Amino acid sequence: MKSFYKSLLIGLASSLPFFTTGAQSTKKPNIIFILADDLGRHQIGAYGSTFYETPHIDKLAKSGLKFSNAYAASPVCSPTRASIMTGKYPARLHLTDYIPGRSSKNSKLITPDWKKELPLEEITIAEVLQDAGYATGHFGKWHLNKDKKYKLGRPGDPGSQGFDDVLTSHKPGAGPKSKFDEDWHHVREITERSVAFIKKNKDQPFFCYVTHNSIHDPEIEKKSLIEKYAKKTELKKLKTNNPKQAAMLETLDKSIGTILDTLEELELENNTLVVFNSDNGQKGSKEGKPFRGSKGDLYEAGIRMPLIIRWPGVVKPGSESAQFVISNDFFPTFTDLAGGISKEKDIDGVSLMPVLRDSGAKLTRESLCWHYPHYHGLGIAPSGAIRKGRYKLIEWFEKSTYGEDGAYELYDLMSDPGESWDLSASMKDKTAELKNELEAWRNRVGAQMMPRRK
Repeated sequence: MKSFYKSLLIGLASSLPFFTTGAQSTKKPNIIFILADDLGRHQIGAYGSTFYETPHIDKLAKSGLKFSNAYAASPVCSPTRASIMTGKYPARLHLTDYIPGRSSKNSKLITPDWKKELPLEEITIAEVLQDAGYATGHFGKWHLNKDKKYKLGRPGDPGSQGFDDVLTSHKPGAGPKSKFDEDWHHVREITERSVAFIKKNKDQPFFCYVTHNSIHDPEIEKKSLIEKYAKKTELKKLKTNNPKQAAMLETLDKSIGTILDTLEELELENNTLVVFNSDNGQKGSKEGKPFRGSKGDLYEAGIRMPLIIRWPGVVKPGSESAQFVISNDFFPTFTDLAGGISKEKDIDGVSLMPVLRDSGAKLTRESLCWHYPHYHGLGIAPSGAIRKGRYKLIEWFEKSTYGEDGAYELYDLMSDPGESWDLSASMKDKTAELKNELEAWRNRVGAQMMPRRK
């Protein structure tokens, strides 16, 4: 399939204004994608936090475009990462839980036989960019193979999915330690490898995928940093204010500053698209503001993510977009940016290029959907969701399968972003409309359903 796809590549010249031919040709823009782990939107200063300190991320937002309705394709990590790599909904890939997931023998519904690795036949954005002449580097967490026993040359690891330069890392206690002291989550190691890759490839287009383990648990950081946040008067204002996570986030933020400084030193910042994003919501209290829920939830705090994109000369500094975007969109966006390559079949994302050029532009989509046919270790029940316009419907699969009350919850996210008032009983027509659209979407993407346990 991959060889067939590569045969579909069209010329790399594009109608985009920064691509020209002849003596005045310019290098295609570099791409740096920084992905945090288990980081909630509300933990970023640019999104309103006063407890957590993220000066470099905030600076990125001031010089770039901030999205207010950006979503992860899943409330847990592996499916979101698969959507980034392929541009497809996790439900279409049948990769719908963190790998390897967990089984539940006494549950009312049976978990489907889902894929516990990203199939090699799937075309990744790294492979597309390789074919477009980009150097590709992966530094950090992968979590798309059957296990985390990563090694160079192993099928299913980043090197077999389009990455030229690879460093894989683990959370503390799950694999080899960082070569640096007090670098529990490999932030320094990931950063230094990323910087080395940027410097090595400064004279050619590059795709640098910086995928952190932080701020995923275990919550470990320097004692002095943790104490700094534990002493803050704001600590008790919100249950989501976590001193250990705040200390970890400060270290992560400094890493981002190092990468941005490197671009400036090498005079690459004007030709580099920088993306900052998270794979799912914060792990911890579900009583966050302004959103409800946490990692593993299809409530907003589990899936609505920070997303900031900087691209000098194209993206207007300090701009904001309210368009609905999702992690599936990075694949077609980067494909578009790299030179107009024919896209693969069944791509669910849409290119964000119109919004990058004009933050007021509209995207050609009406709704976003989620499918989580699993029992999560945090106690989350199997569920699905759809957002269309201001309304969002959540379906609880156990209750809908058995015809029980409370199977659907409907929220108006414009007037009730915290999802406090269920409107399903008072707005039965809207509930039925979204229920039917969600079912139709599942049929289109071939989503795996959960049969009853006999």
